[in-house]
Parts: sequence; structure tokens; C-alpha cells
Amino acid sequence: MLRKLLIAAVLAVLLPSVAASATATSQRSAQQQPHSVSTVTLMPGVTYTREVDFTSRGPVVLDVVTAPRPYGRLYTLAPVLANGTVGGTETLTGLQGRVAPAAASVAIDGDYFNTKSGRPSGIFLQGGVLENEPLSGRSSLGIGTDGILQLARVAFAGTWQGSGQRRVLELNTPKKTHFTLYTPAYGAKTPSETGVTEDVISSFPPATMGQPLTGTVTQVTDGGPTPIPPGGAVLVARGAHAAHLQAEAPVGQQVTVRLLLSPDWSALASAAGGGPLLVKNGKAVFDAGETFDSRSLGSRTARCAIGQLADGRILLVAVEGGGPAYSIGMSSYELAVELVRLGAKTAIGLGSGAPAGLAFDGTLLTRPSGGLEGRVSDALVLSYSGVYAAPPAPAVLSPNGDGVDDTESLAYRVARPSQVVARLSGPGGAAVTLASGTEQPGLHTLTWDGTVDGAAAPEGRWTFTVTGTDDRGVTTTAQRTFSVDDTLRSLTVAAGPGGYPTATFALTRTADVVVQVERPNGISVKTQLDATLAAGSYSVTWKGNAAGRKAPNGRYQVDVQATSSVGTSSLVAPFSLTLNARK
Repeated sequence: MLRKLLIAAVLAVLLPSVAASATATSQRSAQQQPHSVSTVTLMPGVTYTREVDFTSRGPVVLDVVTAPRPYGRLYTLAPVLANGTVGGTETLTGLQGRVAPAAASVAIDGDYFNTKSGRPSGIFLQGGVLENEPLSGRSSLGIGTDGILQLARVAFAGTWQGSGQRRVLELNTPKKTHFTLYTPAYGAKTPSETGVTEDVISSFPPATMGQPLTGTVTQVTDGGPTPIPPGGAVLVARGAHAAHLQAEAPVGQQVTVRLLLSPDWSALASAAGGGPLLVKNGKAVFDAGETFDSRSLGSRTARCAIGQLADGRILLVAVEGGGPAYSIGMSSYELAVELVRLGAKTAIGLGSGAPAGLAFDGTLLTRPSGGLEGRVSDALVLSYSGVYAAPPAPAVLSPNGDGVDDTESLAYRVARPSQVVARLSGPGGAAVTLASGTEQPGLHTLTWDGTVDGAAAPEGRWTFTVTGTDDRGVTTTAQRTFSVDDTLRSLTVAAGPGGYPTATFALTRTADVVVQVERPNGISVKTQLDATLAAGSYSVTWKGNAAGRKAPNGRYQVDVQATSSVGTSSLVAPFSLTLNARK
């Protein structure tokens, strides 16, 4: 037997990865209304909205995270490489759990990528270090230290120089060009190539821009793969140009590298590839003229995007795809129009198709278009370094000893060592201190038995408040609410008169009661009772009929909802129907 909350269904919204439940919600909503919106708070200042629209072409599911401008000491937005290398791939939730194990965070699929090599298509700049070149024919996303997004087509120019003239090079790009500089961001070793000369530079500065980067050649090899030393680099020359490297950069020779971007993005905190440009000056861009196949932009599929509102707040948007039964997806321009509707003044597209997704706290908010979570080459991760409180479970506490929701589970997370105070406050000034002291980074869980000083807690709305002061002296607070409500209790389903399934339950006060028979996925089969009842015990029998017909045998559940002066709560009990055998 399970208790569920009618007020917000917070956990179901935060964790919509249960495909059957999400599909059932979509099907039920389709019969009732053309537009459905639900919004919850993920973490302080950050909200998540799920929109379901039923268009003439089919249903469309849009997931939107709105967050403060990412600057200062609490909110950061940065790209992250899968497995920490240019050629890695991993699931979005795996990446998020790896890079933000202590902080509360939201992650969204980043750039398009080569499915064979895993290499992002465009720029990757992290902490001022360039790890992958931009694709000049597409827009790139720059993130300023002030949290302002910059969108532009960015060109790359790189050179190296030994004892001779400056020569053009590529960065971490295994093309058949003349010269390539491989840094540790590429991986453990250079790709396997023949007919090349490779200079190992054991000590080499990070690949920052706009200044000379120097190192001394410590080894020369013929052919790859060659290990890339941590804190070093490998310079590769191909074909006839190998002779230039051999002559101008032998062992012991100092090599100078210069990396430039146009426009100059050397002062930005980070950057990532993507495209196309979707919104400019608050208007949707129909054709940005970028190097995308028109069919890929025009097809309706799962897509991701990032935008910025006029006040600096960030939008992380994912449209789900997968088919006409759930969500048909959007074209690139349709997504641009949606971003304008949401208030974006500027926006750029991110990954699309199977990898496209949005995750919070290591769990997908979006339903994978292929049924299974895809792999990404990089992602944008929005992190919050203040104290975070998880939604209480259950959302309605009824400590009556019936074995259902008799204790409350409360959890909070701190990203840094912090002095923490966790309190409960309820009706009539009731208060309980659950924790007070120094906490290390990570998730901390508390339980409450629904008592105050040994007596039953007053029924009504309760607030869980966590205040933390971290090692930087930054104080933050997170709050979540739940209810203590003992109006409805002791729901069971058993064979009653004539062998028909009979639900019994008790009320402790007068309440408006609705009793529904449902399929296990929540789709209503029949409303068996809708009435105002006084305190007492009740039985409701279902004779196995629905819409004037016998219902098929199988699994069902009884859902009892009670709305009283305290609030609204629900109990659910599963059962099997075996009466209506076919003849």
C-alpha cells in the first residue's frame, strides 16, 4: 500500500524517468486539455518546468530549467568533457555524478560530436585553457566571468616555432594537416599514425591563448601512438613536413606555440561548441547560414538549447523526442520560437537526437528518445554551491502506526565544509531542531517520527529549513514543505460481497472523499465514490465494471483521496481482478 500526494506530485515531476508513468500522464492529459504545465523548485533560485502541448502534429514535451545568472560564489555554469578527454563519451547522468558529487547541479547535453571518435564538433574552453578548436562555420557559446553569454562564430589560428620560421598547427585535431599539437586533454596518447615525426615536450604550459607557450623537446619518435606526458605535450608533423620538425625542433630545442581565437575570447571563463544561433536580440532566427545539413535542422527530434533572459537569468531547454505516442520533438526553428516565447534575448542550439537530455542531481528530467540514456561528448553543468534540501519523503506524513508513511525522511546536501542547522517548524509555533554542527561535503539524511517533545506533532503544513555557513563564510538557506495529516488511514482491498474487490479505509475527521479504480499506471477506470464523509470507517465495493462493460481481468489499484480542513492526502492499494473470465 502506498500513499501519494495530490498537491504537487513533486517526486514524480523531479524523477520522470519512469517511462510508463510519464506516458500515462500524457495520455490522461490529452483527453482533458491541450496544454499542461507543472513547475517545481529544484534548488534555491532554480526552477524546473515541464510543458506538455497537444498539437495537430502530435504531443510535444518541453523541459525548461530557469536559473540565476551564473556568476559570484553560488552559481557556476561550465562545460565538462566526458571522461575528462576530448575523445571520451559517457552518459549525461554519469558525467554529472562524476564532476559534481557534492554540489546540487543541472546538466544538459552540450555540443554535437563524432560518434566514432567521441570528439566534440566545436570549441571547448575550460578555465581559460583551450582543449578543442572551434568550428568556424558554426556558432560557439562563450561564458563570461560575469555570467553573460556570448554567441559568435569563432576562428582559430595556431603556430609553432623552433629554430626556424613560424608554422601553422592544429590543436588536438587528428586531421591530415601538416602539424598538430596534442595536449593531455586529448587523452593518454597520440593517435596511431605512420609517416610522422613526433616531438615529446615533457613540460609544457596549459593551452592558454594570446601569449607565448614554451617548452623544450625531450624526445623524438617516429610514428604514433606516443604517450602524452601529464603537464606536457606532443607536437606531430606529417608527410614531407616531418623534415621541418626534425630539423627545427630536435631534442633540446625550445619550441614556442601561440594560440589565437578571433574574436579574442581569451578573457572568457569557458566556451563550448553548438549551434545554430537560435535567438538574436529577442527574435527567432530562421536560417543562421551555418554549416548544418538543412534536413537535420528541419526534422522534428529531441533537441537542447541554452538561452539568456534580459535580466541575465539562464534558460536550459530540452524538447523531448521519440515518436507520436509521447513527443514528436521540434525542428530547430520551432525550438527558436519557443525560446522567444520563454523570454530569451539570445540563444544557441546544443546537441540533438538520442544524446539530447537534461538531468538534475544524477537523474534524467527528460525521457530518452531511444528508450535508453544516450552518451554525450560534453555537457554544460550548472552547479549550486550553497546548501540544498531534497523534497521530503513522504510529502504527507501520517504517523498513526498503520505502517504507511509513519516517519519522515529529510535530506540535505552541502558542497563545502559547513556549519549547519536543520530545523522543522509547524502549526502553532511548533519547532524541532534535527541537526546542528559541522558537516562535510555530501548528502546527509535525517528522519523524524512526527513527534514534538514526545507528543504527537500538530497536523498541518510543516517547513524543513536548513541553514549552512560554509568555509568561505557564505551563508545560504534551503526550505522544503510537507504536511502532517492523519485524516486518511488503514486502506486495504480484499474480496467482499460476491467476491468483488472491496476497499476499506478510515477517516479521523470530515473530508471530501474520491475513490477511484485505476490501472497500475494511474489511468482512471472508474470513479466509485465522490462524496463528503464524516469521521468513521467505510467500505466501497467495485463490481468489476467500467463504462457499462465488464472490465478485463488483471492488475488494478484503488486510489482514495481525502480533502479535509488539514489538507489533501491519498492512499493507494493494488489488487487483482479475477472475476470477469472470458467464456
